[in-house]
Amino acid sequence: MSYEVLARKYRPSNFDQVIGQEHIVEAIANGINQKRLHQAYIFSGTRGIGKTTLARILAKCLNCEATDLPSSNPCNQCTNCSEIRIGRSVDFLEIDAASNTQVEKMRDLIETVEYKPAKGRYKVYLIDEVHMLSTASFNALLKTLEEPPSHVVFIFATTNPEKIPKTVQSRCLQLNLKTVNESLLIDHIKSILKTEKIKFDDISVSLIANSAKGSVRDGLTLLDQAIAHGDGELNEAKVKRLLGTIDDSLLFDLIDSVIEGNGKITFDILSKIEELSPAYDLILRDIISTLHKVSLQQVLGNSNSKAIGKLADKIDKEFCQLLYEIAMNAYAKFSVHPDPKEALEICLLRMLTFNPLQKLSESNEVDKSAPEKKNLKTEHTPAEKKVKEKDVSDNHANNDSSKSDIELKNNSDWIRFFKSMSISPFARNYYGNMSFLSYKDYELSLIIEDSVGDVPENIEIEFTSELKSMLAENIKIKYKIGKVTDSPIEIQSKLKQESLDEAQSNIKNDESIQKFVKKFKGSIKDDSIKPVK
Repeated sequence: MSYEVLARKYRPSNFDQVIGQEHIVEAIANGINQKRLHQAYIFSGTRGIGKTTLARILAKCLNCEATDLPSSNPCNQCTNCSEIRIGRSVDFLEIDAASNTQVEKMRDLIETVEYKPAKGRYKVYLIDEVHMLSTASFNALLKTLEEPPSHVVFIFATTNPEKIPKTVQSRCLQLNLKTVNESLLIDHIKSILKTEKIKFDDISVSLIANSAKGSVRDGLTLLDQAIAHGDGELNEAKVKRLLGTIDDSLLFDLIDSVIEGNGKITFDILSKIEELSPAYDLILRDIISTLHKVSLQQVLGNSNSKAIGKLADKIDKEFCQLLYEIAMNAYAKFSVHPDPKEALEICLLRMLTFNPLQKLSESNEVDKSAPEKKNLKTEHTPAEKKVKEKDVSDNHANNDSSKSDIELKNNSDWIRFFKSMSISPFARNYYGNMSFLSYKDYELSLIIEDSVGDVPENIEIEFTSELKSMLAENIKIKYKIGKVTDSPIEIQSKLKQESLDEAQSNIKNDESIQKFVKKFKGSIKDDSIKPVK
């Protein structure tokens, strides 16, 4: 006996067995029970979600011999139901539009419409991938669609409903099928595995359901492959090898190294991943999914994963969103890149480039290498040594004096000092929204709003490092909860608005401009006036 693939073996035979399309099932079933049948239906949606299956079930509902009238619950036992199921019914015609695009084929079909059904109540025409029909074919079909015989029902299945002419769409009842929820697909796969008495683990099933991307048929096809690959059972390691996925630990380590701004560790982990022969597009997709979970954790705190919680605590919200955007842009262009591995590498390099800690780590590396340069053996004359020693001492004195010359007595001093700091936009956004309180005994006190929460660790490290280079090595930052007033960003915004107001006033009060506006009966748009920097 030949093997029947799972996608065909477990194809739904009635509406109750259809998963994830309750809104469609309810609409069709209610229409049948209320005797409100439409002349033509359009089933639209991605591949493998049940368009053809629903069409066949509808055909059985209309022609089931177990009842005197069409029923939403076909018996699946009578002759008509059996013939529709195996594709031998003379009253149910399946046509592939992709291979029958010519107008002659459509005219031949239309000629058969007038003939009454041979066995059933209705003649049902299913045209799959209907968007592939030519314009002439659609035009030939229009009149028949508008006034079809009472015994005819058209069903159009398509993955691209936007390509169907509006004139055709207006004559049909359009039902949009959704991709199946991952949790529903997981339950469906588990049910099949239990029926088939196949050993499995939850992680393997989740991986298959995730890779199916909402397609039931794709999920069952992958399930067939995984069972064959695992020698009659589902094994996590073999499923991962089949799908080209990697362990979550490697994925989290990869993202963590990007957050830390450590390029060497990032690419060391990528080398380990390469040894597993992965699918690089799936890795990028997993990165996107993980960053999405991290963002939700930061806002809602809804994750039970310790790894997600750890990443959420380590990365600030703005930087997380930036990483997400970089990953999404890379994924959108992934298919056109000649080398998948290179596409992922470029994505990681961009993430590292825009990481505020990357510059910090680079500067630290330079500092670490400095003593090594001093240890190089070089012969100098005693006079040269004296000169060099003097230069070093002078430079040291100058550096100390430059640090000591900086005074932070009031908010004006702080505004000027903050403006001169070389920090990332992320750090500037955080600390620019704080107010200056005091600076005494190498302790900088700042006022922070309670709603802001804790400053991310990487941002605080960057800001403190810059303070040490400008003020003192032993400097400390103290935060006080309170109402922020006259912060650097607030002051900057006020100055910008004042400059804009002045520019608008100068333009509007200029006599020559007033004469020009009056002469041509024009007007001045405020948003078109910008101050000259």
